[in-house]
Amino acid sequence: MNSSKVRVRFAPSPTGPLHIGGVRTALYNYLFARQHGGDLIFRIEDTDSTRFVPGAEEYIIEAFHWLGIQFDEGVSFGGNYGPYRQSERKDIYKKYVGQLLQAGRAYIAFDTPEELKARRDEAEGAGQKFQYDASTRMQMRNSLTLGAEETQRLIDAGEPYVVRFLIQPGEDVHVDDIIRGDVVINSSVLDDKVLWKSADQLPTYHLANIVDDHLMEVTHVIRGEEWLPSAPLHVLLYRAFGWEDTMPRFAHLPLLLKPDGKGKLSKRDGDRLGFPVFPLEWHNPETGEVSSGYREQGYLPEAVVNFLALLGWNPGDDQELMSLQEMVQKFNLEKCSKNGARFDYVKGFWFNREYLLRRSDAEWAPAFVSLLAAQGITCSEERAAQVVELMKSKVIEYQTNDGPRKRNVSFVSDLWPLCRFFFVAPTSFNTEDKFIRKNWKEGTAAEMQQMLNLLATVDDFSAEGQKAVVDPWVEQTGIKPWNAWRVCLVGEGQGPDMYALSAFLGKEEVLRRMDFAIATLQ
Repeated sequence: MNSSKVRVRFAPSPTGPLHIGGVRTALYNYLFARQHGGDLIFRIEDTDSTRFVPGAEEYIIEAFHWLGIQFDEGVSFGGNYGPYRQSERKDIYKKYVGQLLQAGRAYIAFDTPEELKARRDEAEGAGQKFQYDASTRMQMRNSLTLGAEETQRLIDAGEPYVVRFLIQPGEDVHVDDIIRGDVVINSSVLDDKVLWKSADQLPTYHLANIVDDHLMEVTHVIRGEEWLPSAPLHVLLYRAFGWEDTMPRFAHLPLLLKPDGKGKLSKRDGDRLGFPVFPLEWHNPETGEVSSGYREQGYLPEAVVNFLALLGWNPGDDQELMSLQEMVQKFNLEKCSKNGARFDYVKGFWFNREYLLRRSDAEWAPAFVSLLAAQGITCSEERAAQVVELMKSKVIEYQTNDGPRKRNVSFVSDLWPLCRFFFVAPTSFNTEDKFIRKNWKEGTAAEMQQMLNLLATVDDFSAEGQKAVVDPWVEQTGIKPWNAWRVCLVGEGQGPDMYALSAFLGKEEVLRRMDFAIATLQ
């Protein structure tokens, strides 16, 4: 193994959409590789053919393309260590299974699913748990109990079998973990894991993972905490192959927890609270169910990456907003938390807002124009940018299954419910509305008529031009027209500065709306 160059991998299974926790794992691998001038490998672990979902592999690649996380080699990227899809490496695995069998480090087992279930049921009935290990293997139907001749006869007869790893009990196995330190697990708690199945001629995850990491010269395995219980088995496999000297270093990342911190983050949490758990929208080809994605909900990829980077890692300072390059410079696996990271989705809103605010109003405009087009409204990007400038600092109310909540505008899509009146005039007025009741009283219609007549004389209808005429009238008459004027132009108690709104609408539309309100409300 070329230990002078860092090589890491992200190896998803094409069994469905990529969970946001998987995105974070890939991101940390990316940051580590870039920081050390190393390579990031994209490998597809598709040995479990029963769980394969069409379109999942393409979805994963597209998600990383959108996020800006670039791979150096692997499926669809090329490279010198391929093939990078495990289903295309069958012959390689078979060779290494043979090595383990020949060395007496593995054995062949013929136990049927029914026989194994019977043993489990029997153990449960006695208040125990069945495990295929040193305490039970000599009572089972395998090459250790049947002998070489009978084993070969059954293989020749086409009897299905698996290859199990032979684990010696009573040994403390040390896992050198960059985040957790020296993790020690006694081999007696491990079962004789299945490494290979004759039925599909494919290895299980454990064997394929070790062989691939070794042959692809992976130097560091950075993966989720859920793989920590498997790490001792992997250490033992490296030893069994004689690869202990080139074994990669491990780093097991903390779990992403539910927003309340109680348990692992799931899709149900997102559905309940109104946030995605997948990077892109996913259309399940089997059920037709559509799951929301960060891209389609209007998140910016750089905001998602920044948000995820800080879930389980702290750069050690107060800086929260970081470019990918800044993260590369600051990233340190040893500063990752051992404890699970609470998925604070509200902070995700904040990150998106901060990145949106870094963009000019003109950069918001194309997405806002598309949003308006979906409502049947045609608007130039220049006009859309004016609305963005006036409304991007507002607060919106949004719905979750736990009830309504409030936040600042965090997505371009937040603008439509706030900005409808810029493009659609009020056609009726709710006289039960608290704002209208309070601000439209007897005599208000006459005051608005005075103001309408005054605005009809204004030639410069810019905000400043209107202000120069209306402010002296307000001073002279003592009339405070602002809220009633808002009722006329908006129809309710929201919106930006009235002069700015009036200038945007233009003289003809302002006078028309005022005339309609006066006629309707008096």
